[in-house]
Amino acid sequence: MSENRRCCRPGCPNRAVATLTYVYADSTAVVGPLPAIPEPHSWDLCAAHALRITAPRGWDLVRHPDIDVSAEDSDLTALLDAVAGGPVGGRRAGVALVDADRLRRLGVSDPTPVLAEEPVEPSGSRPHLRVVPNANDPVDSPSAEPADGARESDPELG
Repeated sequence: MSENRRCCRPGCPNRAVATLTYVYADSTAVVGPLPAIPEPHSWDLCAAHALRITAPRGWDLVRHPDIDVSAEDSDLTALLDAVAGGPVGGRRAGVALVDADRLRRLGVSDPTPVLAEEPVEPSGSRPHLRVVPNANDPVDSPSAEPADGARESDPELG
C-alpha cells in the first residue's frame, strides 16, 4: 500500500485504507481493501469514511472484512478526537460519527473518543452584518444613524 494515497473525500487528509467501487450491473457498492495500484473509477477511502459510507437507495453494500487499519495510525486517532466534539451547551456531545465496535474489530486498541474539556470559542470575531441607513429616510430621522453606531451631537442639546 502506498503511503502517499489519501482519502478522496473533500477535506479529508487521512491515509487511504480501502477502496469504494460501484458494480453498476448488480447495483452493488463494494468497500474492499486498497489495491497496490490505483484503479480507474474507484475511490480511495480512509478507515472512518470506509465505515460510514452508504450505498445509494435501492443498491446493496458489500464490505470486505480484510481492510488493513494499523493500530498506531495517528491520523485515525486524530479523527476520532475530532469527531467526538466537545461539551455543547453544558452537556457532552453524545453522537460519534465512527462506530466504536467496528473500529475494535479492525484492530484499533482504544476507539473511545476523548472529549474536549472546554468548548472552543471564536476569538476576536466581528459580526458580519451591520445596520446601514435607509437612503429614503430623512437625515434627521432617528433611524438614520451612521453605520458604526455613533450619533452626531444634537444642535438643540448643545
